[in-house]
Amino acid sequence: MSPLTKQQLDQIRDERTRQIKQAALKVFARHGFLRTKTSMIASAAGISEGLIYRYFESKDRLFTTIVQELMEAAESEIDDSRQLPGTPYEQIKALTRNMLDEENKFAFMLVLQARKSNGLQPELAQILEHYSVDSMIDRLLPLVVQGQETGQFAAGDPRQLLCWYFSVVNSLILQEQGDEEYGFPDVDVLLRMLTK
Repeated sequence: MSPLTKQQLDQIRDERTRQIKQAALKVFARHGFLRTKTSMIASAAGISEGLIYRYFESKDRLFTTIVQELMEAAESEIDDSRQLPGTPYEQIKALTRNMLDEENKFAFMLVLQARKSNGLQPELAQILEHYSVDSMIDRLLPLVVQGQETGQFAAGDPRQLLCWYFSVVNSLILQEQGDEEYGFPDVDVLLRMLTK
């Protein structure tokens, strides 16, 4: 058996890092940072606990790395939603669908929990401050204003409308699966909060 090439080793390292982050994302989202043990992450990833420390120096570093990547992705997603074809209604609808999507809900759950945590590491607090809720709302304000100008969205303070809207969406996400009997509401039902 020939030794692995540098490219193969890098590929294995990248895959293992992705595997650990994916498992950690779900465990952190379900249990929060403080109640999550690295043994829980290792179990979810199907690896030994010690292997986590070969890729991340600590649970704090793993959590901070995940939050940083999620915040960058959220900012990009918001910017991308503004570039989608269609009306402001359709653009907000696409963004909301993405937020409630089965594949993305854990990311939003984790970020929401991180924002509510006390005693954050300074680096993590800086990341969350840089990607504040206000800065994310600011990126979406032009869509709501445009929707109001075209008569798609209700009159009123666009910032207030967005804050109310995303408070409801975030509450649904924190429920993880929505109500077991009814599930998540249809996105069009949620968007009635913004429409006339």
